[in-house]
Amino acid sequence: MEEKARPPFPDRLSIDPKSPHHVAAVFEHGVGIRFNGRERDDVEEYCISEGWIRVPAGKTVDRKGNPLMIKLKGQVEPFYR
Repeated sequence: MEEKARPPFPDRLSIDPKSPHHVAAVFEHGVGIRFNGRERDDVEEYCISEGWIRVPAGKTVDRKGNPLMIKLKGQVEPFYR
């Protein structure tokens, strides 16, 4: 059985399918994010060139029921698991 080639990571990626930065081919493989040297499991979106990630702000939600997001700045390293 031949393993599918993994696509390169885009500069900006979002897990939300409605986002223009969502790339379904990347999510066919296990994706992880290392932020400032620490692995994070709660990343919703990232941008490598600008150096930020978006994560939920606790259990707070907006009026549509979506989690409120905060932007953290630092070194972003995506990787395949």
